[in-house]
Amino acid sequence: MIRSILLTASVLGLAACNAPEPEKAATEAVPPPVATPDAPAAVVDANALTPAGWGNIRIGMTRAELETAVGPDASPESVGGADPAACDLFRPEQAPTGLMVMVENGMVTSVWLSRGATVKTDRGFGVGDQAAAIKTAYGDAASITPHKYSSAPAEYITAWASGGGAGYVQDPAARGISYHIGPEGTVQYVAAGGPSIQYVEGCA
Repeated sequence: MIRSILLTASVLGLAACNAPEPEKAATEAVPPPVATPDAPAAVVDANALTPAGWGNIRIGMTRAELETAVGPDASPESVGGADPAACDLFRPEQAPTGLMVMVENGMVTSVWLSRGATVKTDRGFGVGDQAAAIKTAYGDAASITPHKYSSAPAEYITAWASGGGAGYVQDPAARGISYHIGPEGTVQYVAAGGPSIQYVEGCA
């Protein structure tokens, strides 16, 4: 009798082990997808030249404000224009090598990079860089015009951030960057600021 009971229990146990698992409830909670953070926005170098200026030099500030921020003309004996009272292009004492400021009628209208400058624009370009790379970076946002004195590949690549348009821009509120490309197809000068970035020989 005891043996019969044990045998029956063994059979029932074996059947229970081989029984299929009950299906999981359809309503079983599914963990929500893990949110991924948005890609961080590109950070502009604080030392970069932008259409608004460079460092403490801001387009639209007075000459007095400029000299308070970065010092007076480092070479006052050198005249940057035919009529310095109307237009002067010079390097302030505390500005880095190759960075010059254009002041017209007592107001800063543009900041220029010339030979020896290590400052770059907010797109990462500066003196000596290839025109082809600049065109690729700006795409349709840039306009290309022939160089006044040299044949191609010399040219001007200009991109207006605000207030620009086709043809010669005169709106004093316009802001942009112009790359002056030399005969070797590389940047000779960079100008950032208002309409004076279109000047091709100093104050003209």
